[in-house]
Amino acid sequence: MKLPVTLVLLFVAAVLEAGGDALVRNGLHAATGLSRFRFFLIGAAVLFAYGYVVNTPPWKFGDLLGVYVVLFFITAQLISYFFFGITPTKTLLLGGAFIVIGGVIISIGNSN
Repeated sequence: MKLPVTLVLLFVAAVLEAGGDALVRNGLHAATGLSRFRFFLIGAAVLFAYGYVVNTPPWKFGDLLGVYVVLFFITAQLISYFFFGITPTKTLLLGGAFIVIGGVIISIGNSN
């Protein structure tokens, strides 16, 4: 599988996973039972789609884990900021920098 396609699939998987988690979180805090049910149902479908997207390609997922974790972290922070209004703290950004650096190190190691 070509690198651009792999990166797109990993990004889609990260969006689906973080988005599904956000939907479930909204369901936990919804005002009515019907709203909770809808959020949980949609969240479950989105998380299932994540599982499908990330497991269908013929890759060794462990080899791509570093890149995926980076994409997931960035996606989760964007969702947290834009949908929940939570601004990342300096320590979160510092830890995130280490996640990104770790992903780069893992990617370099897998390219040899």
